[in-house]
Amino acid sequence: MFNFENRVVLITGAGSEKGIGRATALAFAEQGADLAIADLNYEGACETCEVLKAKGAKALPYRVDVTSPEACQDMVDHIIEDFGKIDVLVNNAGISQKVTVEDMTLDDVKRIFNVNFYGMFNVTKACAAEMKKAGYGRIVNLSSVSAKRGGGVFGGAHYSAAKASDLGFAKNFSREYAMYGITNNSVCPGLINTDIWKSLPDEQAQKVIDLIPMGRPGEIAEVAATIVFLASEEASYITGEEIDINGGMHMD
Repeated sequence: MFNFENRVVLITGAGSEKGIGRATALAFAEQGADLAIADLNYEGACETCEVLKAKGAKALPYRVDVTSPEACQDMVDHIIEDFGKIDVLVNNAGISQKVTVEDMTLDDVKRIFNVNFYGMFNVTKACAAEMKKAGYGRIVNLSSVSAKRGGGVFGGAHYSAAKASDLGFAKNFSREYAMYGITNNSVCPGLINTDIWKSLPDEQAQKVIDLIPMGRPGEIAEVAATIVFLASEEASYITGEEIDINGGMHMD
């Protein structure tokens, strides 16, 4: 049980009904946090907030295009007006594309990097300024097993590269901002039990399962629990780290 009372948590990409973002928001709400829910899909963000409010949490929705620095700064400014601070940032917004390098275009690469790396940078920079003034902050990035093993199940080489860039950025950021009481860690999920996974043909699904020593996909709640831990006071001496959540698919 972690104590997040009087803590304000911003989660990007949390508008999807069955995504990691909404599950993470619920996990934080159970620990007493106030939630700022951001998504390009404003309707989805509002739906997430309604779910959180039904659980007794304070939650407000924000529409944001993370690829726009101006939009990210505007979002942060509004959150500060509404909540007074941002204690925790979870960089969850992301997109993927399963395509071979041969069929990949430069526009494909730019699109994946715009959301998965530049988007993470834009939100982090805007939040870091507020956290630095407060002398406190917890940032958790959603990377991927693809970043560490060179490919996974659903993404292409551009996705692996973008998610690997997130890890390198977090390490350097951690060195720069540790003196201000700010930590930055990453989680690297492997195969997670989502609608995409469930849509795979049985034969293809079994091939993926055969790569996992635990013999099963991970659950969204297992990823959310790790994120909550990294944002907690109990993880105050952990920064610049990468936590693998993949059932043994990749170990380092």
